[in-house]
Amino acid sequence: MSAASSVPMRSNRARSARRRAVLTSAGAATAALLMAACSSGGTSGGGGNTNFVMGKDGVSTAKRGERAAAPDLSGETVDGGQADVASYKGKVVVLNVWGSWCPPCRAEAAGFAKVSEELKDKGVQFVGINTRDTSIQNAVAFEKQYGITYPNLYDPTGKLMLRFKKGTLNPQAVPSTLVLDREGRIAARSLAALSDDVLRSMIAPVLAEK
Repeated sequence: MSAASSVPMRSNRARSARRRAVLTSAGAATAALLMAACSSGGTSGGGGNTNFVMGKDGVSTAKRGERAAAPDLSGETVDGGQADVASYKGKVVVLNVWGSWCPPCRAEAAGFAKVSEELKDKGVQFVGINTRDTSIQNAVAFEKQYGITYPNLYDPTGKLMLRFKKGTLNPQAVPSTLVLDREGRIAARSLAALSDDVLRSMIAPVLAEK
């Protein structure tokens, strides 16, 4: 083989190696995000000055002046519609990250359906983010089984969760629950399955804000 013909081969190998590195990096990021997936707890997020504290109930909260804005959370829903969390500004928004494959998610689902109905006329909007369900039919069956009527964004690869900045009250496990204030800022977070009472106590202080 001549020296001239070996150059393109080396160039092709280099390009292939770069593509593999990019794909591996993206896969590792998603895997790291969901490393605590389907657990009954989690770890506090980000590094540096996080400006939030964790209570004895495992719920982390941020003061009004120290809250980070939620990222763009919009797209197709499990039922084939569209949803955009930003459209609910002016309401308190409860974001629940779940998967039909996750036992703690199943344990808390009926309670979320119940509390969402209790609070929907009081300015509280629930939105789910379904993740890691490779079959949308499984997510649809989950909604039906537990009587969930609020919109659920379909995010099988975890792209929406990767939009949250490090050091904020970002979701790091499945299930995770966030409460956004009326300005769309992240006020509270839990990285564990929630009972009805803890869910209500997580929402109440944010709902009481004027």
